[in-house]
Amino acid sequence: MHVSLAAPVAPIAAHQLLIFLLQVGLLLLLALVFGRLARRLGMPAVVGELFVGVLLGPSFLAHVAPGLSTWLFPQDSAQFHLLDAVGQIGVLLLVGITGIHMDMGLIRRRGATAAGVSAGGLLVPLAFGVGAGFLLPATLVPAGTETLVFALFLGVAMCVSAIPVIAKTLMDMGLLHRNVGQLTLAAGMIDDAFGWFMLSIVSAMATTGLRAGNVLVSFACLMAVVVFALTVGRPLVRHAFRLTSRNEEDPGPPVATAAVLLVLAAAATHAMGLEAVFGAFVCGILIGSAGGIDPARLAPLRTVVLSGFAPIFFATAGLRMDLTSLADPMVLLAGLAILAVAIIGKFVGAYAGARASKLNKWEALALGAGLNARGVIEVVVAMVGLRLGILSVEVYTIIVLVAIVTSLMAPPILRWSMARVEQTAEEELRGNEQLAWAKQSRTNDSEPL
Repeated sequence: MHVSLAAPVAPIAAHQLLIFLLQVGLLLLLALVFGRLARRLGMPAVVGELFVGVLLGPSFLAHVAPGLSTWLFPQDSAQFHLLDAVGQIGVLLLVGITGIHMDMGLIRRRGATAAGVSAGGLLVPLAFGVGAGFLLPATLVPAGTETLVFALFLGVAMCVSAIPVIAKTLMDMGLLHRNVGQLTLAAGMIDDAFGWFMLSIVSAMATTGLRAGNVLVSFACLMAVVVFALTVGRPLVRHAFRLTSRNEEDPGPPVATAAVLLVLAAAATHAMGLEAVFGAFVCGILIGSAGGIDPARLAPLRTVVLSGFAPIFFATAGLRMDLTSLADPMVLLAGLAILAVAIIGKFVGAYAGARASKLNKWEALALGAGLNARGVIEVVVAMVGLRLGILSVEVYTIIVLVAIVTSLMAPPILRWSMARVEQTAEEELRGNEQLAWAKQSRTNDSEPL
């Protein structure tokens, strides 16, 4: 009997490949240039990297050179998704590396502090956002969208933080080893887990209506990830590294193992309806705390991610932003109002939570600044709202504006406040351990291939 086999999938078209290579090369080149320029101006590299997307996207290049913009960044979903794929790998690995750097001993000792900061940083901006949603002009709410759903969605957008942006900012500024940096990431992760949980609820309200079953399933999945990590996850990660790290001279197998674990963990949480970065972050914590591998041996992964994948991700984030719609006075006024609500709500909430947890005013100010960075997570949330019809194009643009401004505000306030917080002996020890990563990275970079 003759069995007919399906024809093999055709390889990527020559022109599509050319455009993709030019896009990646140009984004990485400009991210490097503007990242270094940002450093010279006293800002973290991530600020320059985010600016690249705005420069090459519809906010600038499409108006200055529309022909070049259309040719280099065609409005073709298949072409754009190639860049999205590279960016997603970058952000997952970046968040995973951030998790590896987490000091779980500190989090266990100061878990109540992180929870207090997170609670303040969640409840206050959520309430502010919901209130603003009811007060905005009806013309900004899409036809057919219930005001309650719109207001709840705006509240969710106000309460999220951006772990990738916060992590890159802390790394660029050399603050990841500080207690405030660790607490910021811990509180931010709690905020984001709650934010994605709330997003799934509001999305369900907009599509199928609010059902208790949807809420229970999302919460059960979240708890299942935590229980799995605390029981099976730790020995599983430890065993995986012991199998692949027997040759201490070859860094390849442990680096590949870390990348595989991070990506598969992200896939698992994504399949459960949770955010993929949540799985990568939890897996990173397991890799850093399970004891199967010296984190310094994963330095090559850190080099590749921070110097290659992450800049492409941050540069790509701006390509969907169109800030020209802010030329409408009503949209601009509404945007300024929402921006004020977003900044004040997060600052007041995080500051109050930190002060209630017995932190001093400078530590509380630093936590407020760090958690205020919304970054591309805010953009992702906004894109979900636009796709579901909850947000109008104008409100989508406003939320993108919030993401950009809050991400640019965080570094100078962090630098100013952290200059007034003394470094402890524990922080110095943690910093020396992370410095070993950087030294190992430079050693690997100088070795011949």
